[in-house]
Amino acid sequence: MGSASQSPLQFSSPFFFLILFLNSRQSQSVGENGYTVSTNAFTVLRLFLILSSHSRRDRAFTKPNRRFVKRYMDRISGLSDELLVRILTFVPTKVAVSTSVLSKRWEFLWTWVPKFEFVDYKYGSGLSVKDFINKNLPLLKPPVIETFRLKCFATFQPEDITRWVATTVSRCIAELDIDCGYCWYGEPCSLLPSSLYTCESLVTLKLNGDTILVDVPRTVSLPKLKTLHLIRVTYLNNDCFRLLISYCPVLEELMIERNGQDNMKTVAVISPSLQRLTLPIGHGLPPFDAEYVIVTPSLKYFKLEEYMLNYSYLVRHMPEVEEADINVQYYLFSIFDSITSVKRLSLCVSFNIISDEYMYHDGIFFSRLEELKLCIRFDYWSKLLFRLLHDSPNLRVLNLCVSKEIRFKKYEPINWNSSEISVPTCLLESLETFEFAEYRGSQEERDFVSFIIKHACHLKSSTITPCTGIEGPSSYSVSESSEGSS
Repeated sequence: MGSASQSPLQFSSPFFFLILFLNSRQSQSVGENGYTVSTNAFTVLRLFLILSSHSRRDRAFTKPNRRFVKRYMDRISGLSDELLVRILTFVPTKVAVSTSVLSKRWEFLWTWVPKFEFVDYKYGSGLSVKDFINKNLPLLKPPVIETFRLKCFATFQPEDITRWVATTVSRCIAELDIDCGYCWYGEPCSLLPSSLYTCESLVTLKLNGDTILVDVPRTVSLPKLKTLHLIRVTYLNNDCFRLLISYCPVLEELMIERNGQDNMKTVAVISPSLQRLTLPIGHGLPPFDAEYVIVTPSLKYFKLEEYMLNYSYLVRHMPEVEEADINVQYYLFSIFDSITSVKRLSLCVSFNIISDEYMYHDGIFFSRLEELKLCIRFDYWSKLLFRLLHDSPNLRVLNLCVSKEIRFKKYEPINWNSSEISVPTCLLESLETFEFAEYRGSQEERDFVSFIIKHACHLKSSTITPCTGIEGPSSYSVSESSEGSS
């Protein structure tokens, strides 16, 4: 970024939210998004952009910046300390600390910010980062540290992180986010002090990196924990995870991504309070056996990405689930029994080793399903689609994407022109929106589109997007394929 005099104010940045807290009586102007913005708001925002965009030497010797700071410091000084501290909570700690050079008043103002956030994705020695944290973390004056976030490529010693986390726990931490995904220092270590597992103020805990060893003690109490993300961490044994979430009585959001050598055979997600569950399984990892047990009666959102076959599932019915995002590499329709109450379903199926395995068993109906996004990457797409349409009588929105990368010699497509084919109830009574992406114009696809247009009595809009890069007889224009489409 150049000098502040040449850099436009970026309303998409976190600085834009500072505007909401600045209600000055100074003259006002209208920002590009239509919000009324005070002159003081622009002043403080521009000042922070200067501080975050230049080195100390640049800030000191760039004349436009020097004139700007001198001209407006008196106006900024009219704001209360409380408001300035509130503003500083929206910038990284590194930027907040840099404001100490502005004046005597600003020298220690940043120390009242109740958070510590260090995010740096540049490779390099961890010594400077370590010194920065060791020097500035103890200077924070609020009795409660609301947030401690550490994400960088630097390498730390285990005792460094343990000491920092222990400091924040002693200060009633609410949100702890440690990303060691790119910190290499050998075997997994217990980076987390035992006091973390009895932290009664903790609301959000996010851990990332296989060097983080989750060693749950016998005494656990996390009465306020609502969000838990465990990304490629290592567990001391098979019972650590089960023990951890069993003492989180108000847990609402859980994400688990495994590293393949995390010492867990059975992932038991048993939580009566859980509302959001995300499970990326096997992505980019060597095959390993695992069992998943999911008992979450209050779940409202379920996301599953499965890329391997070496798993078994025991999933209890989720009566409250409203949205599911299922992405499977092979076959995993055994979970359909558990998500029949879903209202919005995104389903992506890449490939089935055995052609009949993808079809879920009879007796499953999605009576509440209103929106279906279906992405299929094999020739048997029409059979699965036909079945889903029949079992979703209240479907209003159908978004279809077909990418036939795998071919089967004995494939027999649905005959959409047959007079004996039964028309799904959703076409006759509820379907309003139809979208078809990656359209190739094959005979089967043309017949299906004609079937939809003919029988969808309440259709309000249809969009067909051709697959790019298709040449020869397999291509088909949108106008030819979507008569009546809009």
